This record gives sequence, C-alpha cells and structure tokens, in this order.
Amino acid sequence: MFELFQGFFVVIVPLLLFLMACVVAAMALFLPDQQDLVLLAIPAALAALVLLIAARLRAPRRTSVPEPRHASDRRQYVIVDGSNVMHWKNEVPSLDTLREVLGDLTARGLTPGVVFDANAGYLLANRYLHHQDFAGLLGLPVERVMVVARGAPADPTILTAARNMKARVVSNDQFRDWADNHPEVHEPGHVIRGRYRGDRLVLDLGENPA
Repeated sequence: MFELFQGFFVVIVPLLLFLMACVVAAMALFLPDQQDLVLLAIPAALAALVLLIAARLRAPRRTSVPEPRHASDRRQYVIVDGSNVMHWKNEVPSLDTLREVLGDLTARGLTPGVVFDANAGYLLANRYLHHQDFAGLLGLPVERVMVVARGAPADPTILTAARNMKARVVSNDQFRDWADNHPEVHEPGHVIRGRYRGDRLVLDLGENPA
C-alpha cells in the first residue's frame, strides 16, 4: 500500500500539476486581462516537468545482496553473471543469448538469478536499465534480477549471492581478484562455464558439488 501511495505521489501528482499548468496557460492566452497568468503557469509547468523527469530517474534500483536462503527452500539456484553471459555468442552483447542460457538452465530444473554490471543497459539499449527493466525483458521475477550500483564491480556481489543462496555461478569469468575471499570458485563445478559451438549452446554443468 505504501509503495502504491508513493508511486502516486511522485508520478501522478506532478503529471496533474503539469497538465493543469498547461491548461491555465492556454486559457490565459485567449482570455482578456488574464495574460499575467502565463507568467505563473509556464514556470509551474516547467517545475512539474522537472519533477516528472526526476521521478523517472529515481526509479528503484536493487543494490543489496540477496539474504541467505531459507532452510525450507529446496530449489537449486544458480547465479548468472549477466554481463558476462550476454557476450557468449560471437562476443556481442545480446539479450537473446542470455535468454537462451536462462531457458536452458530452467529446463534442467535450476532456478536462475541474474546480476548485471551497471553499464549493461548501455551496452544493450544505449541507456541505463534497472532491475525492473531487465526482469521484464527476461521474463523473470524482479526479486531474481539485480543491477549493481554504478562504479561497483558485479563480481563480489555475484559470489556473495551465490554463497548466501548455496548456489553455483554461471560465468566464464575466472574471478581471480576475488578468489582469496571466495575460494569456492576453485571447487570443481562451482562455476559453470559455457560457450557456443556454432549455434548450439554448451554448458559445462558437471556434477553438482555437495
């Protein structure tokens, strides 16, 4: 309920103010002796427009690492390095490549979550994309998609999320800079590698480590 009210306040109210200011400005242009209202209506319309733009830029971004999974959760999670996997086919960033990998993992009974670098949206769509954007594009629940904060590397978030969720990682990254704090990256099967042979996806799933 709070999120609904907050969304109404930060988006709908500025929009209504903008429309009302435009109507007042238009009426003032055609009504005698009311031209002074234009001096008030136009700045009000501009201010409301600024609020609308600010509301869009403040779209929620998920930056916290997922909490440890509940003991009753029996799903087999994998944490997908989205910014890495989307380059697997021909080294060109593509959501279609990522969708195919996610589909393959899901078909194998795994539950994927995806973590992106902050610049992933610019590589794919020439603009910033937050977790809600990617969730819609990938057909995943929002809680299983994360975009890290600008300037922060995704690797430690991926590895920490995998540890918390008792999950494996899907990436071709070697994670050398983070291996001291996450020695599990050296365990056989912990990091699932992948590649394309022609148009065929190959995942090195191996055995699920105990």
